[in-house]
Amino acid sequence: MLENREAYIRKLKAKIDEWNADIDKLAAKAKQVKAEKEIEYRDQIEALRSKRGEMEEKIAELRKGGETSWEDLRKNLERSWEALKEGYVAAKTRYDRDTRDDSEK
Repeated sequence: MLENREAYIRKLKAKIDEWNADIDKLAAKAKQVKAEKEIEYRDQIEALRSKRGEMEEKIAELRKGGETSWEDLRKNLERSWEALKEGYVAAKTRYDRDTRDDSEK
């Protein structure tokens, strides 16, 4: 069971690294839009970074937790992961829509 937990933690850490890169790309793109939109994007990016920080804290809990708490922590992590994913997709979709609208004007 310990091997499964460690493999799961490695998988999550790799995904967080991917999210870090994606969030950084989104932040760079946010600088290319009009000022009023940049503030909105910056807020969304900060929210994503906050959720990412929560994930990192939960991974640390998972690493420290005993076998009995493993399943509860894993379920909690899965919910947090989905929230981060949904937040990123929403921010990227909004950015793509707004930049497409701006280029059509």
